[in-house]
This record gives sequence, C-alpha cells and structure tokens, in this order.
Amino acid sequence: MNFPHLFSPLQVGPYRLAHRVVMAPLTRMRADRTSFAPRQLNAEYYAQRATPGGMLIAEASPVQATGRGNPGTPGIYSQAQITGWRAVVDAVHARGGLIFLQLWHVGRVSHSSFQPGGAMPVAPSAVPITGNGMLAMTADGKMVPYETPRALETEEIEQVVEAFRQAAVNAKEAGFDGVEVHGANGYLLEQFLQSHTNLRTDRYGGSIENRARLLLEITQAVSGVWGAERVGVRLSPYGIANGSGEADPMPLYTHVIKALDALGLAYLHFIEPRSSGAGRAEVNWQNVPSAMVLFRPLWNGVLISAGGFTGETAEAAIAQGHADAIAFGRIFISNPDLPRRLRHGFPLTPYNRATFYGGGEAGYTDYPVYDEMAPA
Repeated sequence: MNFPHLFSPLQVGPYRLAHRVVMAPLTRMRADRTSFAPRQLNAEYYAQRATPGGMLIAEASPVQATGRGNPGTPGIYSQAQITGWRAVVDAVHARGGLIFLQLWHVGRVSHSSFQPGGAMPVAPSAVPITGNGMLAMTADGKMVPYETPRALETEEIEQVVEAFRQAAVNAKEAGFDGVEVHGANGYLLEQFLQSHTNLRTDRYGGSIENRARLLLEITQAVSGVWGAERVGVRLSPYGIANGSGEADPMPLYTHVIKALDALGLAYLHFIEPRSSGAGRAEVNWQNVPSAMVLFRPLWNGVLISAGGFTGETAEAAIAQGHADAIAFGRIFISNPDLPRRLRHGFPLTPYNRATFYGGGEAGYTDYPVYDEMAPA
C-alpha cells in the first residue's frame, strides 16, 4: 500500500505537518458531568492518537453555557475547563503532536434542560427542528421533541461574538496550537447562514451577505486573538445534519468561501455531503456533490476534507488536488495509531458505534495499537 501524497509534509499556517492524516473533531461526551472540564481520561485518549508532526482537532467545545446541547461535552468558558484542556494539550505535545480546539455553539440543537435557568435554547429565529425521527436529548438522557428556540435579539449577537472571542483567549491559555470555528452540521453559525432557519429582518438576516455576517464577525474576532494563520473554519455545504439544508447551497457557500478566503486563514475544513449526519448514524448518501471538488477552485489556502474516507480515497483526493489533508473520524476512534496503520497497510480495527457517546474507557481508550509481532 503506497500513499506518497498522504504521507508528504504540509505547511498549515506556521506549522509543518509531517503527514496529512488529521484527526477530525469528535464529540465523545466524556468530560466531567458537573464542571464540563476535560478529565485525565480525555488526556489519555488524545495522547494515544498524537503523532510527531500530526494534527488533531479536539472535539467541539461550547464557548458559553447557553451553547451546550449534550451531556458530558467539555466547554472552554471556565477556569476549570481551561485547566482540564491544558492537561490534554500537554499530553499531546509530549507526543510531538499539534492540537487545535473546535469552538462551538449549538444554538437550537439543544433543550431547556441544558440551559441556565431552564430557558429556551437560542437561535437566529424561532424555528424548531422538526421532521421524522428528529428528537432532542435532555440533560437526563431522555429523547423528546425539540422545543421552539428563542430568537436572539440583535444586541445579544454581540455577546455571542464576544463569547467566541473569549473562548479563543481561553484556548490560548490552555496551550492549544490554534482553533477551529464550527460553522457546520446545523449548529448556531450554520443556522444563521441558511435561509430556512434565519428569518431575521435585521443586519444578520435576509441577504446572503447578512446571513454570513455572524460567521465572518466571529472568525475575525477569533483571528484577532490568534492571528488568522492559526484559525480554521469548518463548513458542511449540502449537509443535512440537525435539520440543516439550504435549498440552493451554491450561491450561499460561494459567497462564504470567497469571504473566508480573503482572511488568510490556516485552513478550511469541509464535511463531505455523503457523510452529513453529525455522527448519529451510519450515513453514506449517494449521488450528492463533493464539497471539495465543487469549492476547491474558490479556496486558495489549505483545504481539509472529512467524511467516510479510506486510505485509498484520501490518497486520491490529495493526489488529484481536491484537498490538502484528510480528517478521519470513526476509524481514528478505533485505531489510535491510524497514521501508522495507513502508512504500512496494517488492518484496521472496526469501531463500535454503541460506545461513541458517554461512558468511560470502553470504546474510548481501550482500542489497541496494531501489534506487528502478534500471530495472524
């Protein structure tokens, strides 16, 4: 098995990666359930997957208490959380790896049981998630219909921008190498982008330029903390996760990607449409466009793509110039030494979806590295 492009160096901002196998941000719901701070178990998990000159993108982390929508997700808005993340970062750096933190606000993909004071989740507009099988998780683990979110007042949007900016400061204090703004998978920033979830009539609604304003303001605010060369953005054009989906994505995402391209960011990170499902189920949509193929001509910087790649398809994407690096999710969960396995053609351990979310070591830190000496 020969993947020369996948295992060639890549410059990402100020960092020179030794290979192009990136760990995608993966919600695992294993932070402390009271403080929402990472634990030693989380540090062990990330360290297992770190390689010299390899890049990990840590799981989505709410930038404020109102941005939470799942139990056990680590935040980046308190001192305890900063301290917990510092232990994770130190463990990754000890293995020679790089680690970015994904900054998150779920918006309407939440439930009042997660919100301070039991308030309604916030969103660009009072549009609930509906549809067959679309259910919200409560803080005690029940599945219920989504509530109608409360539309943010115009002046409150400034507070959201500030929350992302402060989270970027906190991530820097924790020692991360950079941050990624989560603008994908139907969460708050994508809710502002898309016309069916953004019915606003102020400067954040209506035209494509207005709907893209929040994502761009947040990206610029975060870049003011880190420098644009240490900031990435994740998008999911043609995605349908969490009730998302723009009727005609091309005009919207053409504008967004061109505007982001002008900022000189570290990278743009796509979730391929074939895998749009936010991890809740096996998804491989057929006959959908490729985000990296469609939008690569608009993006002059480093492009990372994720979504159901194998070693062979990752190598082909890079060799053909459609992407510069590939982010792997599910198979990185079950193969902590994934770069080594791909490089040498070692077999992959299958993942167990039942252990993706919540729990302890099982399905988290107990997947073995490949033993070349073991009998077949």
